[in-house]
Amino acid sequence: MPEPTQDTAALWFGREAESLSAAEQSVLAAARQRAIISRDVEQGFAEQLSFGQRLADQVAVFGGSWSFIIVFAVILAAWVLLNTLLLVRPFDAYPFIFLNLILSMLAAIQAPVIMMSQNRQAARDRADAAHDYEINLKAEIEIMALHDKLDHLRTEQIEALLTKQQEQIALLTRLLQAAPPGPDAARGAPPQTLASPAAFIASPSDTSALAMCSPKPAASA
Repeated sequence: MPEPTQDTAALWFGREAESLSAAEQSVLAAARQRAIISRDVEQGFAEQLSFGQRLADQVAVFGGSWSFIIVFAVILAAWVLLNTLLLVRPFDAYPFIFLNLILSMLAAIQAPVIMMSQNRQAARDRADAAHDYEINLKAEIEIMALHDKLDHLRTEQIEALLTKQQEQIALLTRLLQAAPPGPDAARGAPPQTLASPAAFIASPSDTSALAMCSPKPAASA
């Protein structure tokens, strides 16, 4: 992807191209090439996970579900019933010291696994936020570029109208100069002052004012 030029960097960011971040340079280059920058962040992130990371995610998903709670409650209830009512010689009599040891070991193993999954989820959220920033930045640049194009087209239209108006004024001037003298000029009367040709070109405001001042037709009986 080509590097953004100094002109575009100064136009859209007001800074030099070297001072832009990697994301800003990528977005600016994509905007200049009219390229699409939207992508599936989740798919790209999942392809980089190792087997241990996927296993940690599955353990975190199962540990935070109702299935885990129900299975764990059934195991605890069965453990307590076996060691209090069903077995003559219980292997873990009250106060269930061996069960407490197992629960402590399970908690010691499960907590780091869940924290690993949460850290990975935080990294995934940061990747999503960075991608959203790039999309929003490119959309903002495209909108500003569209406004500039509209302003440029409007300026060209105004210049074309002014050029046409100058041509019409020049044409009226030539017509007035080429007109034959009237009878007053033959009798020696002073020539009447002609209005400027520009007066024959009515501006939009003058046209609207004449339309407001013109009498309305009388309503038919």
